[in-house]
Amino acid sequence: MPHGLNNWREEKRAVYLYHVIAAIEKSHVIRTMFVGLAHEAAKQAAIWEHALVQAGHSVPVYTPDLRTRLLGFLLRRLGVLHVRHMLAASKIRGLSVYSSKRTVADHAIPTSLEDVGARHHTLGNSGGLRAAVFGVNDGLVSIACLVLGVAGAATSAQVILLTGIAGLLAGAFSMAAGEYISMRSQREMFEYQIGLEREELEHYPEQEAAELALIYQARGLNPEEAQALAQRMIADPELGLDTLTREELGLNPDELGSPWLAAISSLMAFLLGGVIPLLPWLMAMQRYTLETAIALTATALLVVGAMLALFSGRSMLYGGVRMLLIGATAGWLTYWIGSLLGATLT
Repeated sequence: MPHGLNNWREEKRAVYLYHVIAAIEKSHVIRTMFVGLAHEAAKQAAIWEHALVQAGHSVPVYTPDLRTRLLGFLLRRLGVLHVRHMLAASKIRGLSVYSSKRTVADHAIPTSLEDVGARHHTLGNSGGLRAAVFGVNDGLVSIACLVLGVAGAATSAQVILLTGIAGLLAGAFSMAAGEYISMRSQREMFEYQIGLEREELEHYPEQEAAELALIYQARGLNPEEAQALAQRMIADPELGLDTLTREELGLNPDELGSPWLAAISSLMAFLLGGVIPLLPWLMAMQRYTLETAIALTATALLVVGAMLALFSGRSMLYGGVRMLLIGATAGWLTYWIGSLLGATLT
């Protein structure tokens, strides 16, 4: 397949989806932006079509494929926000207007690569800590419920320990594998879309500047200011690529992340949380083993809940107590079910 044919299809797909978004968009400003983006995408498709014809290749009549039609259906039923990541993977620009209600005028105009990324760094840096806390909580609740369920069946301490360790390892490796696949898929999608933007910036920078200007207009600038700012950004290739990635695709290049780091972090966080309910059996306690495990788990749930409250701005006491109640309910239900199964099977 000729290289340009794929680019032509990408642009034609974008035209189709832009018109779908414009048809369902209630905001006149944003609707106008997507109509303009559809026009620019059609012009870029025409550039690729001309290049293909010049090279002696035939260009078929464009018909939306199954994936594009499905995206259009989901857009009409769910709206842009619910399918935003799928749209980004289909090279739909202008999605940054949905990431915040602020306009360009609400914050300083970026004039360097550092300025472009500055407002994203806080969220990105705290995201790893937040994910780690959730991983600890997942391991804590999962293994605590597993231990209580087995203990409810009145099995021996050895069986509880072996079951708990097996569950701990299985959960940790499952979490790590899932996180690796998720992060790898996201990274590949980001890299593919950024590569397309780099190629388009090299082939037709003026059209890319026009698209960027449309986005700036939708975010509050008048046409003259938007055009001047877009030209200023595109003038520097590195700054232009970073800006196009953020403003057109709604992606953050700083958040590509490492799949291996994400997998290892997830595995360690799950192990850290999951080992807490197992401590009494690992320490070979002879008395009050289950009671100690419950006390340790309850304390850990309070601490984890309080830490998670830091990310939502709620009271740490409220967050800790809420997490304790949720974990206690899950643990009690698991213990009760284990007791029923133990009585039935013996």
